[in-house]
Amino acid sequence: MRILVTAGNTQTPIDQVRCITNIFTGQTGTQIALEGVRRGHSVVLLTSHPELVGESGSTRLEKQPLVVQSYRTFDDLRGLMSQELGLGRASTYQAIIHSAAVSDYSVEGVFTLGNSNLDPPRLLPYQRPRLEAYLTRVQAGKVKSGYDQLWLKLVPTEKLVDRIRAPWNFKGILVKFKLEVGVSDEELLSIAETSRLHSDADLMVANTFEGRRSHAYLGPLGGRYERVERPLLAARVLDEVEALAAQRGGG
Repeated sequence: MRILVTAGNTQTPIDQVRCITNIFTGQTGTQIALEGVRRGHSVVLLTSHPELVGESGSTRLEKQPLVVQSYRTFDDLRGLMSQELGLGRASTYQAIIHSAAVSDYSVEGVFTLGNSNLDPPRLLPYQRPRLEAYLTRVQAGKVKSGYDQLWLKLVPTEKLVDRIRAPWNFKGILVKFKLEVGVSDEELLSIAETSRLHSDADLMVANTFEGRRSHAYLGPLGGRYERVERPLLAARVLDEVEALAAQRGGG
């Protein structure tokens, strides 16, 4: 089976030397990719932390190939996924495991209030749409450190996982990941299942920030989500991917 795995975090640049990112390194996705190789699958790993792969990432074995491509920014990952899945290439994969922690917002601009005495948090509702009229865009390779305050304008990024079915037209097995903060397990699973259905994913791996090091939930398996201890997660994900592939006549 040929499998595409995404892992790690994306950066969205503020300027040429600063960025917004998240804390995730892609350890789980890397473990899944390596487990796939051990099982004899052909795996392509897109990761922001190729160093986690170790020596396996630089070796293409005859029967157990692992191809590692690294990215840094959201745009990098989008480009790599388009390269692997666009123009009909999605059909070359039987499974996609999308575990990368992708940025939800990108920086549209950096602004200063200039000489204005405006206090944006205290603006009345009718004044807020006019906020940008008081702001001056800062354009520099490195934004200087002497400003009293700076304002970042963040805009939503596109959901890469929602491009996998369309427009990339992937018909195989899709595994999606979902992490939430400060919710109960019941709330987590409700959110996760709604998210899975929205993206037309076959399987969902869901966990909370608080419990991320100990366990995750995998499902739906027989109509429910199964709690999986963290050391067993990579193997369990691949067990279920292989089972689905066998049911569909692939693998």
